[in-house]
Amino acid sequence: MTGRDGGADLKPSGNTPVVVLVRPQLADNIGACARAMGNGGLFEMRIVAPRDGWPQERAWRNASGADRILDAATVHDSVADAVADLHHVFATCPRPRHIVKPVLTARGAAAEMRAIADRGLRIGLLFGPERAGLDNDDMAQADALIRYPLNPGFMSLNLAQAVMIIAYEWWMAADDTPARELMTNESQVAPKGRLENFLTHLIGELDASGFLRNLPKRPGMVRNIRHFFQRGEATEQELRTLHGIVTELSLGRRLRGRTEPGADGG
Repeated sequence: MTGRDGGADLKPSGNTPVVVLVRPQLADNIGACARAMGNGGLFEMRIVAPRDGWPQERAWRNASGADRILDAATVHDSVADAVADLHHVFATCPRPRHIVKPVLTARGAAAEMRAIADRGLRIGLLFGPERAGLDNDDMAQADALIRYPLNPGFMSLNLAQAVMIIAYEWWMAADDTPARELMTNESQVAPKGRLENFLTHLIGELDASGFLRNLPKRPGMVRNIRHFFQRGEATEQELRTLHGIVTELSLGRRLRGRTEPGADGG
């Protein structure tokens, strides 16, 4: 069941962890896991003793284009066989059962996995069946456990969600996207000189209209106006729009013969 058309061009990039699905029950969930893996840059899936066999067409229908991950997935009879060529294995476990092993958060595990991968060693991630999770024999194959610090009053995740959290943390551990940026589309942030030009225009018209006629209060009012416009990153397009607004307001005032707001009793 390979060679499907329309799948995303998902190709391995570097030494990435292997996702091992242990006794998964539903093909839909396997497909959703492939989709989550693709989002986080994980490309190798191994399936241990799938309940309904493999391959299953429903997995591809639920993978949203992550066909190559499913096409390349391998099936194994046991966890031991699935991890035999790996050097470090992490097991997801919501409830550690009296096991003495390191327990990491997903974020902590991602950082540790990056360090291991940088040494050229191969990593596996074990995910248990949907209903009961991994059993003690499964976890005995792991070097460390991963536990998600979620709401203790409700820690219910489906299989694909569990894979998505790890995939996201793996990706973010090496991602350099700024934590915050301004989306300016086709415009750009205006330099201070252009902002000052607009403020001179605005304040001049406010003086002409009489808005700043209270001379004792005028300096403070001008400062407040400047603070308002200086605390954001106005774009050049926004300044052009504001210039146009001020110009039209001034023109309308002059056409109506008004020298300041309220002069005609409006």
